[in-house]
Amino acid sequence: MWPYAIRRVLGAVPTLFIIIALTFFMMHIAPGGPFDAQRHLPPEIEHNVRAAYNLDKPVWEQFAIYLGNLLHGDLGPSYKNHDFTVTQLIEVGLPVSARLGLSAIILAVVLGISLGTVAALHQNKATDYGVMGLAMIGITIPTFVTAPVLALVFGIYGLHFFGFDFFLPAGGWNGGAFANMILPVTVLALPQIAIISRLVRGSMVEVLRSNYVRTARAKGLPNHIVIFRHALRAALLPVVSYLGPAIAGLLTGSLIVETIFGIPGIGRYFVEGAINRDYTLVMGVVICYAAFVIVLNLVADILYALLDPRVRFA
Repeated sequence: MWPYAIRRVLGAVPTLFIIIALTFFMMHIAPGGPFDAQRHLPPEIEHNVRAAYNLDKPVWEQFAIYLGNLLHGDLGPSYKNHDFTVTQLIEVGLPVSARLGLSAIILAVVLGISLGTVAALHQNKATDYGVMGLAMIGITIPTFVTAPVLALVFGIYGLHFFGFDFFLPAGGWNGGAFANMILPVTVLALPQIAIISRLVRGSMVEVLRSNYVRTARAKGLPNHIVIFRHALRAALLPVVSYLGPAIAGLLTGSLIVETIFGIPGIGRYFVEGAINRDYTLVMGVVICYAAFVIVLNLVADILYALLDPRVRFA
């Protein structure tokens, strides 16, 4: 196990370098610059500003300087948020995105596994068709549709029943108050619930037909032990593989959800940085996301082996 993990970590270094290089040069190829939207400056002042951020140098030299600073843990200053470095912005935004993402993924895992298991145990019945139909709807409707619709229904119009009016905050963070988290967490969790339930259902149907499950039932084991101790453990393997990049995406913030609900996570910073050509801020968020994906994929592979003893790493 350890040699495999070490090889994966060493293999992640060139992968991360390629991601950094592609992002850096693509940002610089895009038209416009970080100071184009500001009022016109005298040529001398504009030259001094560009020189202060090394933007007057050739792109390859800028890239070499950025890599040198990155090796020392310096993600550079933000071109638009002049009072903050990129590291400080990520330190502020990442806990917000992580809290939001962890809440969404926990909700998605619990409901997704439950619904997928129920659908598999009632294969080709009304329950199965109902769960899979809802899952298909959850996958096909994007978050930029569900977010404003839920904000409109629960935040603007509200629910009225038995003389009570029920409203939820349609935006804002308010220090991470529970009421402010309900709508964004729900929007983030809905597509994940749909995907996980479909994965579990398909895998569970296959596992229930396997020989070792039939043997367990032939030995007279109770049905709940066969399902939860034997079948479900193997059925979770596709979910474990999927959760690596899914958790990374949710932890590093949903670009759309954080923007719509006005949540100060790093997903929102990424959108603002891309619009404003804030090169260093975009690079910092991309590096953070890539690191999460690499680490969580490694964790998923290790968990895969722990769940399935048949898996062996060469």
